[in-house]
Amino acid sequence: MLRLVLPKGSLELATFELFAAADLTVRRASEVAYRATIDDPRIDEVHILRPQEIPSYVAEGLFDIGVTGRDWVEETNADVVSLGQLRYSKATAEPIKVVLAVSGDSPVQRVEDLPQGCRISTEYPGLTRRFLAERGLQADVRFSFGATEAKIPDIADAVVEITETGRALRAAGLRVIDTLMLSYTELIANPVSVADPEKLRAMGQLLVLLQGALEARGKVLVKLNVSPSDLPAIIDVLPSMRSPTVSKLFGEAGYAVEAVVPKSEINVLIPELKERGATDIIELPIAKIVH
Repeated sequence: MLRLVLPKGSLELATFELFAAADLTVRRASEVAYRATIDDPRIDEVHILRPQEIPSYVAEGLFDIGVTGRDWVEETNADVVSLGQLRYSKATAEPIKVVLAVSGDSPVQRVEDLPQGCRISTEYPGLTRRFLAERGLQADVRFSFGATEAKIPDIADAVVEITETGRALRAAGLRVIDTLMLSYTELIANPVSVADPEKLRAMGQLLVLLQGALEARGKVLVKLNVSPSDLPAIIDVLPSMRSPTVSKLFGEAGYAVEAVVPKSEINVLIPELKERGATDIIELPIAKIVH
């Protein structure tokens, strides 16, 4: 039913891991193959291509849905429908930033300080030209095929580049003076495909699985038993997504309690729960959380 395109390159591994966690494991003949399969009745074809190309191909109807960054949707000005954000990047859940940077010793402090006709190197020429035009700046914007940060000061006066933490830009001696946009990974769709009720339903179901897998990251389920007298102390210390689930134990004067808690807190939480009277404490992994 659906033709799916996934990103190759820096997002590739993180995307495959997310799909596997959503029980949509991507299988291909080799690590360099551009075609793949997913054992799911809703997905007929899987292709793996550069994220820069994906918005245009989805807009043209070559694919029904695709995974790419909002930055490439904006750069290509593609006519696609965003089904929802998938908040992950190469290694984190943070968005990438598309930033304008200059040499660390440059007198330029703001976009407005850049001279008319300045040279700017970037992989985002369309996005950069629109950003600068809105601020009345005419610049010589050149497409960069890579190593963009190395082009200051001999080839460019400024660069527009992506960053997650800014560490690589600082290491190259650059200083960020403005942010053009924040970009999360998104599940995008072809507008004609979205107009098909059957395809739209299948897309929504896939999105539920992917977002459920993301929501479960970094969380575990804690289950325990506790006496009535110790229950208030347990509830007081137990973090939870919402309210903990409390059930009376069959035939006993006690309660079973369960809650979803951050994995990062569990090493401190379990001893604290035991000290407050909890027994039979169990920690369980979570595959998906769907609200």
